[in-house]
This record gives sequence, structure tokens and C-alpha cells, in this order.
Amino acid sequence: MADRYLHFTGTAPGRFLTRKLGLPQPARLRRWSLETQSLDGPLLHLTAGDSAVAQELGAVLAATGLTVVRSAEPAPRPAVIVVDATAVATAAGLGDVHAALHPVVRSLAPGGRIVIVGVRPSAEDHHQAAAQQALEGFVRSLGKEIGRGATVQLLRIEPHATASAESTLRFLLSPRSAYVSGQVVELTGAAPDPATDPAAPLAGRTALVTGAARGIGASVASVLARDGAQVICLDIPQSRDELARTADRLGASALPLDITADDAAERIAAAAPGGLDILVHNAGITRDRRLANMPADRWAQVVEVNLDSVLRTTDALLEAGTINRGGRIIATASIAGIAGNTGQTNYAASKAGIIGLVRSLAPRAAADHGVTVNAVAPGFIETKMTAAVPLFIREAGRRMNSLAQGGLPVDVAETTAWFAQPASAAVNGQIVRVCGQSLLGA
Repeated sequence: MADRYLHFTGTAPGRFLTRKLGLPQPARLRRWSLETQSLDGPLLHLTAGDSAVAQELGAVLAATGLTVVRSAEPAPRPAVIVVDATAVATAAGLGDVHAALHPVVRSLAPGGRIVIVGVRPSAEDHHQAAAQQALEGFVRSLGKEIGRGATVQLLRIEPHATASAESTLRFLLSPRSAYVSGQVVELTGAAPDPATDPAAPLAGRTALVTGAARGIGASVASVLARDGAQVICLDIPQSRDELARTADRLGASALPLDITADDAAERIAAAAPGGLDILVHNAGITRDRRLANMPADRWAQVVEVNLDSVLRTTDALLEAGTINRGGRIIATASIAGIAGNTGQTNYAASKAGIIGLVRSLAPRAAADHGVTVNAVAPGFIETKMTAAVPLFIREAGRRMNSLAQGGLPVDVAETTAWFAQPASAAVNGQIVRVCGQSLLGA
């Protein structure tokens, strides 16, 4: 459904009226397309303190394709500002972050990106831990005040393993991350697997997407196919015709299958005789009611589809070796699983369960199978389901985030595709909210 308020605020009368009334003024987001593959403007690389990785990080930033400058003058307005805060280890050192950004933050171009690069808080040095944790509060607050469609993130890297950050920086500093803001991403030191074709980073890889007939699942399948993957689209047999149309449009395979079936893992393995390189658990349902009015069958259906089937099929496919080494498992959580939601105790429980699955399985899957496990947590995304939400609740869902608008299915898909890349081996155990920095839950 079209966001009429977003369109209205883009007109001269709309800008005037909303400014006078103090209403949200969302900026139209610049998303990736063939014509808009990168942000317009240079990348301003700043350093807070005496960084030991400044030169290495500079080389990685140059690899993103943006023009890197080290001074705001006489450069044009930056599209991106990256602050290397890896050396910040004291409360006083936080002043270097302020000193770096304060003079230039107003110069950031509309729709720009700010990324603070830090390291993990230390378990042995509570002064360093306090300073590095302080960066999270800083980033989340700046994301809520920056405005004009800009986003702010915190990226934690392993010292002297900056090469592992390239795929993540390419994503965060591009139009692909338009609806991701206020996030903290922690990387391991795992070496990236280089893509044979940067324009098609998933070429030669086989992906399976559940719930792929429509909505977010269809968009995920489309973006993975765009990036070169051979996609298998899975959805329930009742959606066979719509599933076939989606698969045909993408040059993909259709697998009509109820993911809760006892033999689901075996049938998935049979559909991918060469194994899977990417497994996207997207299928999900809602059966909303307040707990006092929720019969047991409505509870059980949601937990079975959204969580239990994910656990069972993931375990079976890993045990059988169906997911190849270097593979990627990407599950769909939700901000409802982080913040909760009235009338969705079943749904929120199932999506919080996905977060628990990711955090527990990710390190073991990497060690035992060479497979990473991550999750996207969508917020308000413009789909047929949200179009059916009552008007005032729908408008609240759209406006209650730092970007003051709903996201699109492609925003979830682009994040999924970043997780899926061979170069994203260092991205493991992450839950990234695709919610425009929702004001609920964080």
C-alpha cells in the first residue's frame, strides 16, 4: 500500500504544513537500483585517538569504491563519515569521538551514512569496556537525531582483521542498507571467501528460501537470484500457483512443501542434490489474540511454523551435510521478539526463539560445519499483511522509527543477501534489525 503521508510531505505544501505542526518529515530513501548503485559523494575517514589499524581500515574503505578523503576541507559534502574509534579505551577518550564528528556532522549529505568502527568491550579491562560500550549508546542516540534519511551504525571488528569487514562496510555504506539504522554489528576474525564475480557474488551457489511465494520471501528470492544464486523457492502446496509464478519469473525452481512436514528436510535435500549453500528460513504465520483469549491450537500453530520447524530442518540438514561448508543459514526474527507486542505472545515467543537459536548455534555451526548463522529482524514492512492493519495502528507502525516510514520487502532481502555472501564469513551470530531504528525495543 502506498504511503500517502510520505508522498504528501515531499510536496511544498506538505513540507510547510508538517513543519508548522511539528509532524514527522520522512525523507524518501535512496535504495539500490541499476541506476543507483552507490551513494553520491566522498567518504570522510576520521580517527578518534591513536589508531593502530588506521592504515588497514583505510585500505578496506578504499575497496568499497567510494572516494576516501581524510579532511572535510576542501572536499564536497560527504555521503559517508567513518570514524575509527578502535583506540578509544577510556572515558576521556570518548571526547575524541565528539571532536571528530562535532565539526562535520551537519555536513553529511541527505541519506548519508555514519559508521563508528570500534572493538569488542574487554572482559579484562573495565575502563576499555565502558568506553567501547559507550559507543553503542552514542550511535543509537545519534541515529535518532541525525534526520534527512541518514543512518548511523556501530561496527565492532577484530584488531588487525580489518579485511573481514569489507563486505559489511560495502553493505552499510551503500543504498542497500537504506532501512537499517542504529545497529551494532560484531565481526569475527574469519577470513572472507572472495567472490569470483563482484557483480554476482552468489554465482555458483544454491539457495533455498522458505515462504517464497509472495511478500518478503519473494523479494529475498529475487535479490538472491539477482546476485547470481540458483534459487529454490519453497512454500505451502496451497500456494502452488503463486509459487510457480514467482519461480518462473526468477528462473528458479519451485518446491511446494509444508515446512512442518515430518519429511521436510529429506525433500529439501532431494531438491538440492549438490547441497545448499544458502538456507533462508523466512516462512512464518501469525494467529494474533491476547493470551486470555488464545486457544492452544493458535499458540501451537505459530510456534510450530515459526520456530519448531526451523529447529528441526536446520538440525537435520546440518547433520546430513546438506548445507555445504562455507554455507549460510539466515533466519527471520522480528522486532516483536525483541520488544514484544500486544496480542502476539505466540508470535513474539517464536521470534525470540529464533534469536536464541542463532546465538547458540552460530559458533558451533561455524566450528563443526563451516557454516554461519544469522538473523534479520524486520520491523514495519509494507506488505499485504500490514496493509490490512487498521489505519491508525498502521500509521503508528510507519512513523515510530527514526526514519518515520515503513520499510519495503527489498530492505529485508538486501540484508539477507549481505549475510549470504561468501565474503561475509566474519558475520556470524548477528541479529540485525531492519526497522528504520524502531523506537520500540531499543
